[in-house]
Amino acid sequence: MPGNTFGSLFRLTTFGESHGAALGGVVDGCPAGLNVDIAAVQTELDRRRPGSTPLGTARNETDKVEFLSGILDGTALGTPIGFLIRNSDARSADYDHLKNVYRPGHADRTWEEKYGIRDHRGGGRSSARETACRVVGGAIARQLLALQGVRVEAYVDQVGDIRLERPYTVLDLPSVWKSDVRAPDEAIAQRMTALIEQVRGEGDSVGGRITCVVRGAPTGLGEPVFDKLNADLGKAMLSINAVKGFAFGAGFDAIGLRGSAHNKMHSGGILGGISTGEDIVFDVAFKPVSTIAKAQGTVDRSGRTVILETQGRHDPCVVPRAVPIVEAMTCLVLADHLLRNGTARARDLAPQQR
Repeated sequence: MPGNTFGSLFRLTTFGESHGAALGGVVDGCPAGLNVDIAAVQTELDRRRPGSTPLGTARNETDKVEFLSGILDGTALGTPIGFLIRNSDARSADYDHLKNVYRPGHADRTWEEKYGIRDHRGGGRSSARETACRVVGGAIARQLLALQGVRVEAYVDQVGDIRLERPYTVLDLPSVWKSDVRAPDEAIAQRMTALIEQVRGEGDSVGGRITCVVRGAPTGLGEPVFDKLNADLGKAMLSINAVKGFAFGAGFDAIGLRGSAHNKMHSGGILGGISTGEDIVFDVAFKPVSTIAKAQGTVDRSGRTVILETQGRHDPCVVPRAVPIVEAMTCLVLADHLLRNGTARARDLAPQQR
């Protein structure tokens, strides 16, 4: 099946299903000699894992990463880095009632139309559980970026109609991990939390927005014409489950501006698809989770209309657990472009003086 590998020089390939024995992946293209902090990788996973916030699913996975190859005594060998994350709390029986029924808003029917078969247990490969592998790859990419002084920080900017009122420049972004909702404003975070708890109690779900800020990115990242930095970031974000929108800089608000006004605004850190050296800032919009506790009309495999009452354990709002995923995909894109940028000029390929 194509579509399981992301990146050009720094590449991540993932495998596994939500209720299979394990998930895993291979990071290829990591430069030899990189000191890989495995504890830091695990910290990233802990921030995404089920149960990491009381506002999420009740599924309780430890998400302990096991590295199988490519690292010796904490140092990258330059060979493929293989890793495994075992599933330990899958309850496949919770999904038995979905063998012949398609869940509204999910990939159930489209997946079956494409492949002629699907894994009904939590969506199989289409499940957001796959993103755990992206977090591992992104955590390694983050350590490569740190050598260049690049920092990637994301936070929840909006839940439903509740949005942060202050710009990122005055927010304490590292404080997001002290917040259950991952928002760096305590007062508004409490309102967001209350809204999520409210919709959970109603058996419903709510969407939100994540803002990502990249500081320290060097000038010149991006490969026109089709691999512009903003285009690759857009692809990365839109590949995340439940994402419905991506905007950088002024985004859709640019429509209502005159050129004279827009030219004075922060560009979002990218011009002509190439990084400017300024902060890179973009927003990612997430839909309300499709699986809810309310009865919904749908169809079965015979095309008959049925009423579905979903069972299982699900997030009432995906954005708190999606923050490390957005950061991971951003790190993967930047690490890839950082390596690709080393081939942009002939002088970069000249023999080094010893």
